[in-house]
Amino acid sequence: MIKKTARACLTMLVPCSLLLLGTSRSYSQVKKDSTELQEEIKSNIPVIVLDDNDAENGSSSSGQSISSILYGGRDPYFSSVFNWSAARFKIRGYDGSYTETYINGAPVKNLTNGYTSWSLWGGLNDVMRSRVTSNGLRPVDYAFGDIGGTNYIDTRASKQSPGLNVSYAYSNRNFNHRVMASWASGMSKKGWAFAISASYRYADQGYVKGTFYNGASYFLSVDKKINSKHLLSFTTFGTPTQNGMPTAATQEAYNLAGSNYYNPSWGYQNGKVRSSNYYTIFQPYFILNHEWTISSTSNLKTSVSYSFGNRTRTTLDWYNSPDPRPDYYRNLPSYQTDDAATAKLVADRFSTDEYIRQVKWDQLYDANRINKQTVNGVTGRRSRYLLQDRVTHTDRASFNSVYNSKLDKHADFTAGITYSIQKDHNYNRVNDLLGGDYYVNRNQFGERSYPGDSAKGNPNLDDPNPIKRVGDKYGNDYSLNLNEAKAFMQTNFTFNHVDFFVAGSYAATTMWREGYARNGLFPTTSQGKSQELTFLNYSAKAGVTYKIDGRNYIFANGSYGSRAPFIENVFVSPRIRNTIQDNVRNEQVISAEAGYVLNWEKLKFRLNGYYARFAHAVDVMSYYDDSQQNFVNYALSNIGKENFGLEIGFEVPLYKGLTAKGAANIGRYYYTTRQEAIVTVDNSAAVVAKETVYAKNYRVGQTPQEAYSLGLNYSGKGNWFANINWNYYNSLWIDINPVKLTDRATEGVKNGSDQWKSILKQQEINGQYTVDFYGGKTFRVRTGRKSSTVVLSAGINNLLNKRNLITGGFEQLRFDYTDKNVNKFPPKYYYGYGINYFITLGLKL
Repeated sequence: MIKKTARACLTMLVPCSLLLLGTSRSYSQVKKDSTELQEEIKSNIPVIVLDDNDAENGSSSSGQSISSILYGGRDPYFSSVFNWSAARFKIRGYDGSYTETYINGAPVKNLTNGYTSWSLWGGLNDVMRSRVTSNGLRPVDYAFGDIGGTNYIDTRASKQSPGLNVSYAYSNRNFNHRVMASWASGMSKKGWAFAISASYRYADQGYVKGTFYNGASYFLSVDKKINSKHLLSFTTFGTPTQNGMPTAATQEAYNLAGSNYYNPSWGYQNGKVRSSNYYTIFQPYFILNHEWTISSTSNLKTSVSYSFGNRTRTTLDWYNSPDPRPDYYRNLPSYQTDDAATAKLVADRFSTDEYIRQVKWDQLYDANRINKQTVNGVTGRRSRYLLQDRVTHTDRASFNSVYNSKLDKHADFTAGITYSIQKDHNYNRVNDLLGGDYYVNRNQFGERSYPGDSAKGNPNLDDPNPIKRVGDKYGNDYSLNLNEAKAFMQTNFTFNHVDFFVAGSYAATTMWREGYARNGLFPTTSQGKSQELTFLNYSAKAGVTYKIDGRNYIFANGSYGSRAPFIENVFVSPRIRNTIQDNVRNEQVISAEAGYVLNWEKLKFRLNGYYARFAHAVDVMSYYDDSQQNFVNYALSNIGKENFGLEIGFEVPLYKGLTAKGAANIGRYYYTTRQEAIVTVDNSAAVVAKETVYAKNYRVGQTPQEAYSLGLNYSGKGNWFANINWNYYNSLWIDINPVKLTDRATEGVKNGSDQWKSILKQQEINGQYTVDFYGGKTFRVRTGRKSSTVVLSAGINNLLNKRNLITGGFEQLRFDYTDKNVNKFPPKYYYGYGINYFITLGLKL
């Protein structure tokens, strides 16, 4: 989701603050505004700090208070992180669950898995631009924060820039067209402020063939200033969106298709492209805020929020029929290991006939139309294939209140409480019967394992009618429920040469599963409420900054804490039963950072060192296992990781608006423990295996552990700017498959042999680079007595059109236990886009 949001920001953003530029401004002001335009266009909300303050240029002397270190959008390291988003770069290797996000004080993190879904407010860039990001362990005045940083977005109407903004963007990325309009009134004399925004994004086909985009966004905010002490605000927004998604594929499939953008999730139906893999999302938010200025030195900010709605993935499903996916491993030439002639024939057909590489909609319809049966007195065409909706309906509510007080000239105090509840109702729904009349709600794996017991194949013993039609639920039907209470306190101390802070937090999390169908495989443990699990967690952090003078700073921060496991990883198979995996406990996290910062008009430099250690994490993976002929649940515990590295950034003015800028992340991210796995299957309560996963010293995958950027920025007279960046990525590892790092996977294979090495090897992607360009200009236009401003901006990513950039990948969980052939289920990859661009034209009235 972060990658999509970053692309959306690039394609759609028109920085309203710059629309106030005039042609008569000084060169220094033009340079500052042009720099802000660059940062706005390149902004990646989750990772970029957008405060443009610089440390004051002063010297140290006894008795003189030196300005505290400030972190701005022009920070030479963090403002360059955006350049690495094409390679799915993660700051310090942390995943998104270690970052917190607040909108108007309301926490918006998904409690189920810890991630922030930025798509829930995509396309609302104009009204979401007032944001602050604190990276790492820095203290903030609105939350305890997390080791990956904390984001705060202020969308209140009174904080919006007054006026009307309209814009149009064209791109060849996920969507082609975007129109957006926003208006804000500013605060009236009667204490009212209003802001509205709307946008629409569309692509009949995105960059990858078979994908599409159709998304709208809306926003409304109303503020009422009751008096000088009380401000009441209400905000609502939503983004009803449907977009077709590409699917990762093996390198064999890419090579046969002749393109690294081969997408197996589409086919022609009646001459039109139809996707078999798309998402539909609409989860509107409602936030009510109250800000109470208690005195000139203290205030209390309180928010109440509520969100609801569906996130639906639509994909193919089938019953006792061949796998319809065109890149299914049995459909590829590598499967024909015993017949070279057949393998060549399959390869030739796959390479030369696009129909073979597609979803064959006509064959699916034909298979359903000829399958006439009578079931439960109903005669008609029984669908063997259908489109399935995997629905997650979320209800989420939160209460958050934060108190800030300036105790004296040296100390600030912050305290807050949060209470959140979330319920995710998960179920399957019939989307399209594909020419059939009905679908029968049966579990083919239960039928296969228990051929003499019809009840075992029934997903819902209490449903007398297994006949399902479009819109009906079938299969899984359950909810995951969480309640979480948190409290924190923090004190910041500021003196002439030293700043330091201390903070602590406490959290209590309760979670449970509730099943709504009595499954035939587990009639006593599938329906009803599971055991409630409660996890208590404590965290503390502290830091100190030594202010050498007004330009040079040295800092060090550290934290220790724990957090509850995510509910998705607690239950062995939440789809069908209440069973909790063994060894569930709180994850322990130790983190530290230290560095040097130089903030000077002629030179900016940052050097950070970071370290984090994670212990006792858990995970549950589910996949189809050929040896079991069923879905297998692989429950992992004792997962440990270690992340450490250096962050370096610099910015140097060269000549009259020309600046050189660079950044580097040199990291190492490892698994540090031997993990424990418990293996079960969906159709049995028996434990298939308990085994050790020898993951220690393997690399954590799915992000470059090294990333470098060099760029030239130009900010000239006439409100022009341009920059070009060279970006290099290295030490990118494919996610390991824990199944193959076991004694069971290497049993019978000679230790040290080539086959043994191939099983245990982790793949590293070769280093790769991109070149990106951005540019823009603002124009002042007179309309009668008033003046308006036009902003034109453009960007080209991957200017050299490198189309072999692997940006991520994973090893399939399936493993060939019989022949121990690792090539039977090879890794799947994602490729970065070739040359891609955006052009934005905006007008402020």
